[in-house]
Amino acid sequence: MLTGGPLDVLTGDYLAELTMLILGRDRLKDPDLGYARTFLRQLEEGLGLAHERGVRIVTNAGGLHPAGLAAAVRALAAKVGVPVTVAHVEGDDLTARHEGALTANAYLGGAGITACLRAGADVVVTGRVTDAALVSGPAAWWFDWSAEDHDRLAGAVVAGHVLECGTQATGGNYSFFTAHDVRRPGFPLAEISPDGSAVITKHPGTGGVVSAGTVTAQLLYETQGPRYLGPDVTARLDTVRLTDDGPDRVRISGVRGEAPPPTLKVGVTRIGGWRNEVVFVLTGLDVEAKAELVRAQLADALEGVADARWTLARTDHADADTEETASALLRLVVRDPSPDRVGRALTSAAVELALGSYPGFHVTAPPGPAQPYGVFASTSVPATQVPHTAVLPDGTPLQIPAPPTAPPAPPEEPDALSAGPAEPTAPSAGPGDPATPSASPEEPAASPAGPAEPAAFPASPAFEARGSGGGAPEGVGGAAPAVSGVEPRETVSGAGPRETVRAPLGRLAGARSGDKGGDANVGVWVATGPAWDWLRDTLTVELFRALLPETRGLTVLRHELPGLRALNFTVTGILGDGVASGHRFDPQAKALGEWLRARHLDIPVHLLPPPEGTGT
Repeated sequence: MLTGGPLDVLTGDYLAELTMLILGRDRLKDPDLGYARTFLRQLEEGLGLAHERGVRIVTNAGGLHPAGLAAAVRALAAKVGVPVTVAHVEGDDLTARHEGALTANAYLGGAGITACLRAGADVVVTGRVTDAALVSGPAAWWFDWSAEDHDRLAGAVVAGHVLECGTQATGGNYSFFTAHDVRRPGFPLAEISPDGSAVITKHPGTGGVVSAGTVTAQLLYETQGPRYLGPDVTARLDTVRLTDDGPDRVRISGVRGEAPPPTLKVGVTRIGGWRNEVVFVLTGLDVEAKAELVRAQLADALEGVADARWTLARTDHADADTEETASALLRLVVRDPSPDRVGRALTSAAVELALGSYPGFHVTAPPGPAQPYGVFASTSVPATQVPHTAVLPDGTPLQIPAPPTAPPAPPEEPDALSAGPAEPTAPSAGPGDPATPSASPEEPAASPAGPAEPAAFPASPAFEARGSGGGAPEGVGGAAPAVSGVEPRETVSGAGPRETVRAPLGRLAGARSGDKGGDANVGVWVATGPAWDWLRDTLTVELFRALLPETRGLTVLRHELPGLRALNFTVTGILGDGVASGHRFDPQAKALGEWLRARHLDIPVHLLPPPEGTGT
């Protein structure tokens, strides 16, 4: 990023729910730890170049000990001879308020970052802030926004959400990856304008792609409903408008913001107990009978274990021409408060079956000891009770007041118990990259909030005086065209029932999925108006559960995002106690969306791309 082209602020997002657990365990071993040490190794290579080019660095790598990392950065700067000023943000650590917690951290906003940059910091280190705050905080500094600039802040938050997972916005983990060369995707950057709109792009010559599809996929990632709640602003995802701005350039505009809620999210991690696992390989014939034999033989050893889960993955093929493709995997995962009940004695008992069990017995790894696992939960705290503090470059602590808030919004009205389709049709979506929502008069992409304002905000005096070391090209941030109304459904005069064909949903729809504690979210989007009409009407909660049977019996919420031609599903509790408890084959639900795309449905032929197409 430092060598690829112009840049004003370089951000680094190092924290995830699992990361906080790992850093918490580090802190138990050494109170001086608790931050992402990899950041220091990377900084040693690039600090001089960043200083030379006038690039500020903002990172949440401080984790549980931002003051410690800030001190380490100063020591590193002195070692390499680079005269930089360092500030940090603290106050998020609420572990002392949560008895028995390994970590408990409030998600702070970007105002502390803004204050540090206003005080002249070259490097700003934070603890647990929202991922998007790493972008919205610098944007508020650059343009001198106030806490009441909700629309502008919301636009920057949306841009920050797109950037937070790096190359996921430039073709990484993308449903239609075969349409592009994504072997070495470049990192995304956002050219943010005074009105809060932004262009997502990447430096010239870097790999991957920035398209409406890649941006849509990331916008849907790990979100829950149209209101994207944050400590600085509530961003309305149902007002987002995407337009093509040239090769590898997608403009985000029209984002509306509301006052933030009066509370902050608090992520709490605890040591949940001990876990272990054994994977048996079942080859050839009678796979089900072999699996049943192993379960019966280990029944006594599992007596008294708090939680034992068996999963049979039928990876075997009939008449296979390699041994591996003739084999299935039987996975046993055990968890218990005591390491003794799920320790080496249990895994040894499994291996000791080797000479007296099913033919071809073997396992994928030798017996091992139990390992501790963590659990994640979230709660909330009044924002006024969190000591959000910016420690400025000269060491002065500056208390950041909580912004004016709004009372809790009335609950969204997601579909939670919608009926299945009336006819045997299925969801559809556009192949490859969604067409730019407002690319043609026939298919405008507008938010249900109605027309966006022309967005011709003047730049602040602070911005005019500062200038730019790179950033947005001339003309960025001009008035955006007004678009009104919700995208109309396409109607065909005299059209009767359409011909359908059995095909995977992924022939039409893209998807992106991920985890939020014990919940999973699956975002599904399509490319065209006709496909959106069908997706909206067809992919109900009931059909979603039918396509993904593992979600049956769980609460599934569905939200519509017409401006993105997307549906967002939240599956409550499918991940149990969160990623670190690891009882699922896919503990972070990263592939849940791809499973959905692989399910076959009766899809109208007129919506499908040609059979020989590659998803473009």
